[in-house]
Amino acid sequence: MQPITLGEMKDVKLMNRVDTKYLVTSDELLSILKGVRDHYYAQEAEGHRLSPYSTVYYDTPDLKMYTIHHDRHLVRDKVRVRTYVDSQLTFCEVKHKTNKGRTKKKRIEVKPGVDIIHDPEASAFLAEKQPYPVESLLPNLETAFDRITLVNFEKTERLTIDCNCAFNNLVTRTSASMDPLVIMELKQDGRARSLLKEVLLDLRIKPYKISKYCIGTAMTRPEVKQNRFKKKIRRINKLKSLNP
Repeated sequence: MQPITLGEMKDVKLMNRVDTKYLVTSDELLSILKGVRDHYYAQEAEGHRLSPYSTVYYDTPDLKMYTIHHDRHLVRDKVRVRTYVDSQLTFCEVKHKTNKGRTKKKRIEVKPGVDIIHDPEASAFLAEKQPYPVESLLPNLETAFDRITLVNFEKTERLTIDCNCAFNNLVTRTSASMDPLVIMELKQDGRARSLLKEVLLDLRIKPYKISKYCIGTAMTRPEVKQNRFKKKIRRINKLKSLNP
C-alpha cells in the first residue's frame, strides 16, 4: 500500500465520528487487505507500519464506567492514558459516546508515567471533560496491542487494525490475550460510501460490538457483572480454538 505520514494524517482527525467495529481472524484480515490495498494508504512512522500501543484505563472503585457499558446505557465515558510506544508520546484521553451513536474524543499530552489524578493539568482536564470525581478514578486495566492504520484515498475514513491484543488487570494481577484474533474499527465522519464495508459484505463479515476495556476487564476479573459479555467471551474462545 502507498504510505501516509503522521504529518499527512493530521487531515484525518475524525475526533467527532461514527465507529464500527469488527472481530476477524488473521486469515480474514489478509483477504480484507487484498480487497482494499489499491484504495487505501497505510500509515508509516519512522519506517514502521505496525505500531505498538500501551493503554491504561481508569474507572471508579465500583467500576461505574464498565457497568454503564455493560448495562447498555447509550451515553457513556472512558478515561485512559495512552502511550505510543515508538515515539513515547503519551496522552490523557476522555472518550464520550453520545445517545446518537457518535464518539467524541478529547485529549491532552502528558509526560510518560505521570499520575494523572494528582497532576494539576491532567486533573483539571479530567474535571472538565468527564462526569466522575477525579479523586475517585483508579487505574484498572492495562492493554497492549500492535496497530495498523489505514486511510482511504479520499481521507474520509480511517481503519485501525489491532493485533496481538493482551490485557493485564491492575487490580487482580490477572492476564489474558485475544491473539490470534484481530479487532478492526472503522472511523467515519458520516455515512459516505465505504469500499471497506463493501469488501466486508462480500466476505460476509458483520459489525461486531466489542470494547477492549470491557472484554479485558471481564476476562481478567471474573467476579464482576458480565452476563452481557459471556456470549462474546465464548465466541472469542471458540475462534481462538479454531485458529491456533
